[in-house]
Amino acid sequence: MPQAPAGSGPRRRTLLAAAALTPLALAGCSSQDPSGNAARGPQAAAKDALVMVVRHAEKPYAGDLGEDEDGNEDPGSLAGRGRRRAEELHRLFPPAGGSALPRPAVVFAAAGPAGAGGRPPARCRQTVEPLTTALHIPLRSEFGIGAEEALGRAVLAARMPVLVCWEHTGIPRLIHALGAHQVLGVPASWPDRYDLVWEFTRRQGRWTFRELAQHLLPGDA
Repeated sequence: MPQAPAGSGPRRRTLLAAAALTPLALAGCSSQDPSGNAARGPQAAAKDALVMVVRHAEKPYAGDLGEDEDGNEDPGSLAGRGRRRAEELHRLFPPAGGSALPRPAVVFAAAGPAGAGGRPPARCRQTVEPLTTALHIPLRSEFGIGAEEALGRAVLAARMPVLVCWEHTGIPRLIHALGAHQVLGVPASWPDRYDLVWEFTRRQGRWTFRELAQHLLPGDA
């Protein structure tokens, strides 16, 4: 009976099958998006985002205590100019469009640290309440100063675009929580101004930044 040629038989069929499956296994281990481009790690899966950040409006200066909603003097409330800015904030988002800024779908405002008498300063909430009322959009204020990590997660999970009104000392921590702190042009701290909007846009895992002036009140730069 003749012998089978060397390399034939069950062992050869097993080797050929393994060789045929190797490219499929390698393809399954590579990370590619539907366009065929290799994924760039966790950021590649991040959804697009548009986050606008403003500082609360003007606070009381020396000799001015500000007023709460009932007209009582309150150091944790906005000054008169700050209340005027809050009333004009909706002009940044006109109903007919054409604005440089998109209308937010949700607004976050800082609850703030405990102030005099154990009550939190209300300046952030007071700044955006007229806006949310005018635009009929939800206002969320469950996060306080110091909780920027949790705030950042909530912002990125929210419906876009998002507007955040925050205390200036906590804004850099919020930017870091968003993952946008290394973007070219982002200042290390918020300047001594109340008339700015910082806009952060994430497209395909990459953040961009621009700064816009509000131009809402006389004297705004």
